[in-house]
Amino acid sequence: MNEKHMQYVLTVLKEGSFTNAAKKLYVSQPSLSQIIKTAESNLGAPIFDRSTDPITLTPAGQLYVEAARQVTTISTNLRKQVEELSKEEFGTIRLGISVQRGMELLPELYPRFKKRFPHVGLELHEQGSATMEKSVLEGEVGIALLTTFPRHEELVYDLIQEEKLVLIVNRECELAKRIAPGTPIDILEARDETFISSQSGHSVRTIQDSLFITRDMKPKIDLVTISIEVGKHVVAASPVVMACPDSYVETDNSPDSAYFSYPILGVENPRHFYACYRKDMYLTKYMKGFLEILHEI
Repeated sequence: MNEKHMQYVLTVLKEGSFTNAAKKLYVSQPSLSQIIKTAESNLGAPIFDRSTDPITLTPAGQLYVEAARQVTTISTNLRKQVEELSKEEFGTIRLGISVQRGMELLPELYPRFKKRFPHVGLELHEQGSATMEKSVLEGEVGIALLTTFPRHEELVYDLIQEEKLVLIVNRECELAKRIAPGTPIDILEARDETFISSQSGHSVRTIQDSLFITRDMKPKIDLVTISIEVGKHVVAASPVVMACPDSYVETDNSPDSAYFSYPILGVENPRHFYACYRKDMYLTKYMKGFLEILHEI
């Protein structure tokens, strides 16, 4: 398998068309098409089904891409192992992390990691949990920090922190006046409240929508945000409620708290916070050190 051919095939697959891939690779479309044809000739079968939009893989193409990713992983692992033979701790961790989680962790994690590994860089890929697992599987990200539940056999899910879903409620809401703060509740108790909601694809939104369906609830969702931090501030200022992980919010319900919190009952398939990476990825000394610091924090 030719390394250049593999790179071009994977780029076409990711971009969904020859036109977009040619722009990404800074080559002409005829040149790209010729290289793909050469790869298909070497393989002895078409790699892409050109009749679909976006372009898709043929059965032979699926085998080719799977092998290409394995070859890329082997090459990357070899480079890391050779680097370690020299006893020099140089390199880069391509880290998948959400903006919200980055705000929470990086101010403490980054200085401790750099003190221990001053010549290792952190290359941030700031994404939502919905896309990070795909990035890890495709090799774009080395380690991803995300809230999910284990679902891919090819990946290691290193549990960092268990999380519970809570409902944060403005003090002026009827729910807050009716039920003592901190009381575990069914989401049905908030059926008449106005919701601030996480964006579709976010793990919290997935759990929330599942609860709404099973309870036959159709509450008013007045604002959708990608940021839990934004939602928290809106709940603090307006008579609305929001579901979010307990690790992101104040749950002591102190007298000066801007909102009350209530653990949500009946959550199936709870999602927890994991460090996620491919099982076939070689963990360097600095990668293991990164995970150790993460667990300590």
